[in-house]
Amino acid sequence: MSSEVLELTSTSSTNQSAVELKGSVFTLPILVLNSADLNDIAAELASHLATAMKFFENAPVVIDLKHLNDNSLLLDFSGLLSILAEQKVIAVGVRNGSVELNAQATGAGLAILKGGSLQNILDSNEEKSEKKAAVKEKTQPNEKISPNEPSYRKTKIITQPVRSGSQVYAAGADLIVMAPVSPGAEIIADGNIHVYSTLRGRALAGVRGDTQARIYCQSLEAELLAIAGNFRVFEDGPAKQFQSKPIQVYLDDEQLCIAPLK
Repeated sequence: MSSEVLELTSTSSTNQSAVELKGSVFTLPILVLNSADLNDIAAELASHLATAMKFFENAPVVIDLKHLNDNSLLLDFSGLLSILAEQKVIAVGVRNGSVELNAQATGAGLAILKGGSLQNILDSNEEKSEKKAAVKEKTQPNEKISPNEPSYRKTKIITQPVRSGSQVYAAGADLIVMAPVSPGAEIIADGNIHVYSTLRGRALAGVRGDTQARIYCQSLEAELLAIAGNFRVFEDGPAKQFQSKPIQVYLDDEQLCIAPLK
């Protein structure tokens, strides 16, 4: 998931900027709650994070409440935040909550992410654009329309090695890396990721919710792979059969799959 902030500036009486809030994009993990039982949440969360190699240590997360709405379950947010704090995970907001759950969340100091997932917002905008195009077509009947005209996604190309500690983000685009990705590096794309070398570090594709995005590389030695918020951590490295061989990573029913390229 990504978070976007509009740029605002507050200036002091000396015309010198005292506060600046600048637009940025962050990849935020989503914690989906299937139960309101804090004991179950604590046990399973500890189990998941035990294999994460400190990737989520002090990381901000968004809590997804969609599975708690049907039964109008109330959630002990104070207890939940304590559980997350024990695991060094920082909750910054919630999404997909009922009116009651949202009220509890704001009372606990959490933000409410309006409109559900960002993908829903993007889909809504796309639907509005299609409606506008339909209206335009009706008002301009003599205009020639080319229904088979292809649309292209932008591509960001990196030719240098991605060093440890660095981050590369392809906003609204696919990402092509022509060199190795080092351990501790992070490559992120709204679309697909192609690495024509060894992929170490972390690779996150489809971060705005594109479940059709894929990750391709010549040799897989990654620490973490993620597509549309579904991730897999490799504590001891990926299976040997994927190393030094071209592979692809994709989603199948929200399950991250790794397969050789044929």
